[in-house]
Amino acid sequence: MKVTVEKIDDINFILSGTVENSLIKEKVEIRKAAIAKEDKKDDTPTDEKIEQDAAGEVFKDFIAAGVKEANIAVETILGQPGLKKYEQRKDEVFFEVELSISPVVHTDVDYKEITPVFTKPVASSADIEKKLAEFALKQAPFTTIPTPKAIENDDVTVIDFEGFIDGKAFEGGSAKNFNLKIGSDSFIPGFEEKLIGMEYGETRDVVLNFPDDYQAEDLAGKEAKFVVTLHEIQEQHPITPDDSFAKNILSDDKATLATLKEKFADQITSEELSRVYMNEIKPKMIEALLSKYDFTLPNNIVEQEIDAKVREKTRAYTQEQHKEFMEDKGKFMEIRESVRQASRDSIKIALIVEALAAKENVEVLENEVHAALGYQAMMAGQDAQELLKYYQENNLMTSAKMGLIEDKLFGIMLGFHK
Repeated sequence: MKVTVEKIDDINFILSGTVENSLIKEKVEIRKAAIAKEDKKDDTPTDEKIEQDAAGEVFKDFIAAGVKEANIAVETILGQPGLKKYEQRKDEVFFEVELSISPVVHTDVDYKEITPVFTKPVASSADIEKKLAEFALKQAPFTTIPTPKAIENDDVTVIDFEGFIDGKAFEGGSAKNFNLKIGSDSFIPGFEEKLIGMEYGETRDVVLNFPDDYQAEDLAGKEAKFVVTLHEIQEQHPITPDDSFAKNILSDDKATLATLKEKFADQITSEELSRVYMNEIKPKMIEALLSKYDFTLPNNIVEQEIDAKVREKTRAYTQEQHKEFMEDKGKFMEIRESVRQASRDSIKIALIVEALAAKENVEVLENEVHAALGYQAMMAGQDAQELLKYYQENNLMTSAKMGLIEDKLFGIMLGFHK
């Protein structure tokens, strides 16, 4: 095995060299001999798998030799080394690998230079009264309308429904005495509109297709018939908020209407501050930090971020579009270059935040990440478990955690924790 090291700059290195085929074959034989001594199992690796594992082991040895040659501390290595070139030669394999170590990010920075000046929002009396009225209406009980009528848009109905596909009822497709507000888009597209005009006691067949991207894959794109019966239409009469109402809502015998209004004022202020932070303050802070710091970026990590952004950008491509994209080298490079600066900025801000967060002892626990994803799913009308699964399967959990660390750190910089 021969390894040479080229130091590109203060944190990026190129490891290049060769590994004899005989060394790989030797490791293959060692693995086969070890497996032969074991009892035969259903999961016994194939020859191809053994060769792949042996090649992987040799590659790791090559990296280790390069790291030793370059006198690099293993704990400073960032991410996975990037394989830039692989050539199978007559009696050997040639590798060229890019490797990066952590840059030095100084944390002696005056936060006043980073944080923008802003006015903390204050809830107005009008906003508080509006919030109180909306909340009181939501708490009001539903009662049957005095005079039966046909369904109109915005009506709250009580219905029975049962869904069928190919003449067979499907799981989760039926309910009795179900409250449905027409126009709420609670059901699949087209369902609620087809109920308009129904009279009390009427049963109607509603035929439509599930969306192609419906979350239940066994239903996606399929035609379904729903048998729907209307029982009644209901309405709400607003409650007049008073001290008794506040005691009940807050589960506090000492609460008053003024107490409840204070809670709403805090909520309105928090929501508005969150909006201003996400739309105005946070972008300015990121821009200021990117401008403030100047250090060498790890090339392999930047390239990996570019890979991720390209995958995200082409995720909606059809199979044919994806094939064309992969075969057109010019288009491939064009898309990579289009996300390069954004990728560099993403990695740079992540390294800055990581260093400053360590200084401030900012931590984010796993349950906090799960809770944040659950809230994100709820706000977007998505299934929380499906979103969590997507993040886990696409290696996005670290990114989600870094986002929370960033927000906690920026909160400290802005003085929100005081």
